[in-house]
Amino acid sequence: MAGAAKRYARAIFELAAEQDQLEAWAERLVAVRDALAAPEARSIFANPAIAMPRRQEAAAELLEATAGREAVNLGKLLVGARRIDDVDGIIEEYQALADARAGRVRAVATTAVPMARADADTLRASLSRQLDRQVRLDTRVEPAILGGLVLRIGDRVIDASVATRLQQLRRRLAGV
Repeated sequence: MAGAAKRYARAIFELAAEQDQLEAWAERLVAVRDALAAPEARSIFANPAIAMPRRQEAAAELLEATAGREAVNLGKLLVGARRIDDVDGIIEEYQALADARAGRVRAVATTAVPMARADADTLRASLSRQLDRQVRLDTRVEPAILGGLVLRIGDRVIDASVATRLQQLRRRLAGV
């Protein structure tokens, strides 16, 4: 993740914490991302023929109706700094900071096929017991792992995928 995204996220998080508006700011960040990521908006923000103040004004117009003054200011700031591509990174880092403050840990479970909700709930509960912390579990689908599960918790990765096991078997057979 870009250093700029971390700096923006930290500044926003500190402001949100001071205002006791962590959840509201999480929602604002998503609104800013959604508004600035629209294809028609991106064509305006990427067009060097349009003066920067006009691009910022366009961002403000997009955000005013739905997101509120704070989101408008953030949108204008990101457009002016040419940082709209960092919004996903800002959201990710902001969520990590909010989770850390709340004593939560984020985990990502990647499977070859969509995980059933009951299985995801069971995994979340098991991880919460093992880690003695509330776990926020995101699930992703990556057919290339063939089967099994790849679990990422912070910096730790537990790879129990069929693809990795096959790769390990190939290495052992090649070494024999």
